[in-house]
Amino acid sequence: MNATAQTNLPQVISSSELGKHWMGHRHLTRRVIEAFPEKDFFNFSIGGMRTPAALVAELLSIAGPGLRQIVEGGSEALNEKFDFNGSKANALALWDKADQEIMTLWSKISNQRFHERIVTFGQYEGSVWSSIFYFIDNEIHHRAQMYVYLRALGVEPPAFWDRDFGDK
Repeated sequence: MNATAQTNLPQVISSSELGKHWMGHRHLTRRVIEAFPEKDFFNFSIGGMRTPAALVAELLSIAGPGLRQIVEGGSEALNEKFDFNGSKANALALWDKADQEIMTLWSKISNQRFHERIVTFGQYEGSVWSSIFYFIDNEIHHRAQMYVYLRALGVEPPAFWDRDFGDK
């Protein structure tokens, strides 16, 4: 197939739809964070896994900063140090701030950029789209760990399929 024919292929999903899909995952993860009792968010662990707060700190260190590197350049190292000051409300406020940053940055990625090769956090080489998929996949992985934690605590987690982001 020649290059002209390839550019005329129908798209499976638009950039806007992918952004909305990601925000749906982020909305669901936020609801999972909300479900944790305050002390358990900072202290609960099973089998040596990190606490929910530590998992959320990692997610916060990847999504916004990673997308910022994609849009603005730079190669700052991954920094998972977040001080929630012992408050789940502070973690949720940082989550909401990251969502706003993601939505702002998302609109600055042209369709042509998705196939560009990049290096995020100074060490992870891939395409723009593969990096974004990693950000989403990593969030799903850690959210699943938090589902296990909630079940172990006797807390009913949000339905995993309910990722409707609506008009937010």
